[in-house]
Amino acid sequence: MPKKEFKESAELAKIIVEGILKKKGHEIISMNLTKLNNAVSNYFIICHGTSKVQTEAIAGSVMEEALKSKKAKPWHKEGFENAEWILLDYVDVVVHIFLEETRKFYNLESLWADAEIKEYNMD
Repeated sequence: MPKKEFKESAELAKIIVEGILKKKGHEIISMNLTKLNNAVSNYFIICHGTSKVQTEAIAGSVMEEALKSKKAKPWHKEGFENAEWILLDYVDVVVHIFLEETRKFYNLESLWADAEIKEYNMD
């Protein structure tokens, strides 16, 4: 992957995390998938909220920050109907915003356990 493309993905991932932090998302992790064969994206960003209202607010904040900072809009988005698992696909960065129970059930972190993982705190 060209360095410029990787740098842009990393910058977008950072902005997305900032959007999640603004709405107090829980257990935020960034998974760098760039060194994995057959990865579907450069980064997965995963977090959860404690209510459907919070997951929707986190998604809104992510979209607002990405648009404001990078003029980036999601290529695809889904999950707003029930807000248990909202997916925002920015192609190189895919954001997964779960309700806590749904996150535990699907356990995406274990599927991509070989990725470089960075954890973020709300502090």
